[in-house]
Amino acid sequence: MKKVLSKKWKLGLIALLVLGSAQVVSAAPMQMHVMEGFLPWQWALFWWAVALPFWIIGIRQVGAILREQPEKRIYLGLAGGFIFVLSALKIPSVTGSSSHPTGTGIGTMLFGPFVVGILGTVALIFQALLVAHGGISTLGANAMSMAIGGPLIAYYLVWRPLKNSPFYVRVFMTAFVADLATYLITTTQLALAFPDPFSGFVGSWLKFAGIFAVTQIPLAIGEGILSVLIMNALQSNTEQELVQA
Repeated sequence: MKKVLSKKWKLGLIALLVLGSAQVVSAAPMQMHVMEGFLPWQWALFWWAVALPFWIIGIRQVGAILREQPEKRIYLGLAGGFIFVLSALKIPSVTGSSSHPTGTGIGTMLFGPFVVGILGTVALIFQALLVAHGGISTLGANAMSMAIGGPLIAYYLVWRPLKNSPFYVRVFMTAFVADLATYLITTTQLALAFPDPFSGFVGSWLKFAGIFAVTQIPLAIGEGILSVLIMNALQSNTEQELVQA
């Protein structure tokens, strides 16, 4: 790759990270993701175990990019910063969690879902340790929903099947589905851990999903539109195809 981000894009990335950090700190009293200690320990441990193989694959892929394509480091930073910032723009939804964009669509299109699993997990760790958003005990659950599950579903069920579709449709749908799938997974996690006393898992799932849908569907649409604008700008800023096939 002969051309990397221009000075304007580098300054934009720095501004994005600064603004995102300020937003997270200013909103620290409000919990995001599934908060520390909210899940029973059995479920917290289960989601850690499920996430572990994806982290191993993701670490290997990130290492390969850094060794073989060092010019893409700035794009790794951009994708990671985008996840960190957008996942900090939260709207209170249900007890123990919240609705917010995920920002994982951009990274999924640039590097694939396993790399995003690492970028998203790093963002979750920083948020849990620095501003008490989410938690370490619930890191596995939050990573499976936002950093791993959403990107996997969007990549294999949308991004790749829509390879011959118009670029803006492909980008919008990938970001939209990555966002929405995250909250379907979170809904499933909460319903498994806290089934309704009368209607069980199904009743609990429908309750959580109904509450999430009010805020999450508009957020997913907005994230899809924003992702189209950013991907178009990235494509016009480079001489080569950046995205994963």
